[in-house]
Amino acid sequence: MKPGSPDWGRPECALEAGLPAGVINVVLADNDGSARLVASPDIAKVSFTGSVGTGSQIAAVVSARMGRLTLEMGGKSAAIFLPDGDVEQAMPTLEQFTMPFSGQFCFSQTRILVPKAREAEIAEAYAAKVAAFKVGNPWEPDTRVGPILNRRQFDKAMSYIAQGIEDGAEIVTGGRADTSQPTGNYILPTVFRNVRHDITIAKEEIFGPVVTIQAYEDEDDAVAIANDTDFGLSGSIFGNPERAFAVARRIRTGQVHINGMELAPSAPFGGFKMSGIGREGGPEGLEAFLEIKAILFPSPAM
Repeated sequence: MKPGSPDWGRPECALEAGLPAGVINVVLADNDGSARLVASPDIAKVSFTGSVGTGSQIAAVVSARMGRLTLEMGGKSAAIFLPDGDVEQAMPTLEQFTMPFSGQFCFSQTRILVPKAREAEIAEAYAAKVAAFKVGNPWEPDTRVGPILNRRQFDKAMSYIAQGIEDGAEIVTGGRADTSQPTGNYILPTVFRNVRHDITIAKEEIFGPVVTIQAYEDEDDAVAIANDTDFGLSGSIFGNPERAFAVARRIRTGQVHINGMELAPSAPFGGFKMSGIGREGGPEGLEAFLEIKAILFPSPAM
């Protein structure tokens, strides 16, 4: 669509769906323009997806005018193997959801928590899978790991890898840039093991193709490690369904998947703690855009 045309600013999918003009509009704005929209009293509801830093700034501006707000921000989600967790059953899920979009996705399962006795087994099996991922042009159908968004984010992710090494974690695979590509910022799929739970790569969101394998002593320890983060967006558990359900109830996160993962728009999605405010998806996501109003007719005097 050309600027100035009657349909400018309306997504093509909205046109094809037959939505009336004005229901969905796309406004491309820089930081100043976005700040004006967020601060405007004419905007009844702000829904933001992005970083904690930007989300916190938006929350301060919107709350100052008592505006309505939904935030969906970062994550440091844990995939927990119970002692009886099936590695082969879990692997398709881990391949798909630990570093989707080169790890640049909020609900990436970036921490794999495993029983101490199975750490080597699971680390080696998982690392072998991701080491075989094709790194390259995202437009090629067999590419599994594309580029990092920009040089600044690339440098940030690489600094996390360097910090992990300095803190004593062991690289199982990756840990370096892929310089074989003609253009773009690429990082090889990176897996750490022997990761202490108090080091930076175990606690902060990296937003790159970096996953930690962390060993736990028992079920209580696994729950404590999973919850020991400022985030609480997603998570997954592999093992006996009844036991996994009991563990899932103890995890402080907005969504927990058992023996797999799926994108389910019918279910509420959102985070605890620094991962956000409110929910997207499901009836809860729709309710976030509604304002309740009561109109009462007083009863006639008896």
